[in-house]
Amino acid sequence: MNKHLKQLIELSDLDKAIDDFLPEEARINGALNALLEEQKHAGATIEELEIEITDARHKIAKSETHLADLTDRLSGHSRRAGELKSEKEIKAHSLEEEIAKEQVSFINEEIARIEKLQTTKSEEIAKLKARIAEIDAQVIDAKNANQETLAQLEDKRREVVTKREKLSEEIPPKVLGFYGKIRRWAGSRTVVQVKKQACYGCFMKISDKVYGEVINSAEIVTCPNCGCILYIAENAENTTNAVSEKLESTEAAA
Repeated sequence: MNKHLKQLIELSDLDKAIDDFLPEEARINGALNALLEEQKHAGATIEELEIEITDARHKIAKSETHLADLTDRLSGHSRRAGELKSEKEIKAHSLEEEIAKEQVSFINEEIARIEKLQTTKSEEIAKLKARIAEIDAQVIDAKNANQETLAQLEDKRREVVTKREKLSEEIPPKVLGFYGKIRRWAGSRTVVQVKKQACYGCFMKISDKVYGEVINSAEIVTCPNCGCILYIAENAENTTNAVSEKLESTEAAA
């Protein structure tokens, strides 16, 4: 196999390993992130509830002002009741007083309903604040538990990065630049195997000519369909070469 192709295969494996560290770190921090997200949601809910409670207070204050006006009107009605003479005036006064009393009753019920909602929301806020306090303690425990694991992961990452840097220095700049150009769009599929004459970057069959070039591996070959760098694993390469030699011998004998 071409020396530079071997280097690119190894470089690709190291890049894949480096790429895998980020999701692994996210997995380790999964429980911690879930706690932080719950805490954030609880805090946002508390803010919403506090706004609703403030709004409820304004509604109660407005209702109480209206209630005070109605009470004054009823007092005035009572004072004027003795001054009424005609039956029509008495009926009108009685109807007006009845409507005012119904309004007073409705407002009192509405105030009681809003106050009950206020109490419910205040209790919910108290529960959420207690939960946030619990989460604070759980976050500290989770961070302590993750600290050693993340430190070990970082040590491994540095080791891989160091290997990659060392290998990059051994690869000719032109070859390294060619690899980097493909990796910018191909990512982890920059260097892929060929199996059963198919590119494992796009899973499309390659021509006999390109397949022969990959088997020969004298040069770096890219997939004509997707542009990924192609190679055949060494154990598969030995099997392929053996089959090719057997076919050549059969053809020569014929």
